[in-house]
Amino acid sequence: MDCISSRLTCLLRFEMKPLLKGILVGVITVIVYLGVVVATTPALAPIDAISATLQLNSIIIAGMGIGIGLQMYLSSYAKSFGCRLAIKRKTFGGNSGGTAFTSFLSFFSLVPLGCCGWWLYALSLLPSIFGTGISAVLIEYSQPLSYLGLVIIFGFAGLTAYKLRQEKRLLKIQ
Repeated sequence: MDCISSRLTCLLRFEMKPLLKGILVGVITVIVYLGVVVATTPALAPIDAISATLQLNSIIIAGMGIGIGLQMYLSSYAKSFGCRLAIKRKTFGGNSGGTAFTSFLSFFSLVPLGCCGWWLYALSLLPSIFGTGISAVLIEYSQPLSYLGLVIIFGFAGLTAYKLRQEKRLLKIQ
């Protein structure tokens, strides 16, 4: 790769692709979330289900899209200049776990609105899986716990950014 010709060409070649990947993955995350809402809400028209979801969980939906997109950007950016982040797999796996946790809990808050009827079934299984006390906490505090999931997502993205910065410093020193 000949980046000597122009610093701008080099910058665009290496940073636009990770940025586009991050945006694309963030948008896909939001689309999949809304798709699950529509698929699990046969009692409401798709537009009504999406509208109710956006009114109640817009911060969570946007946060998941931005957090996952940011993680993908950081991972792709690190890979584009040959950075080897030792924590990358753990971080991406942890971020996926945070996303699953956040989405799972955020769907519970939609059940009283008539959204996500399938999640009523999931709620009925919680006591047999986690016990009555934990299930009650998960249901009662689903919204705050969803925000905790966002903290996990952004925490892992921050950890990746920190490791990337450390790796860049190490490469400049040597």
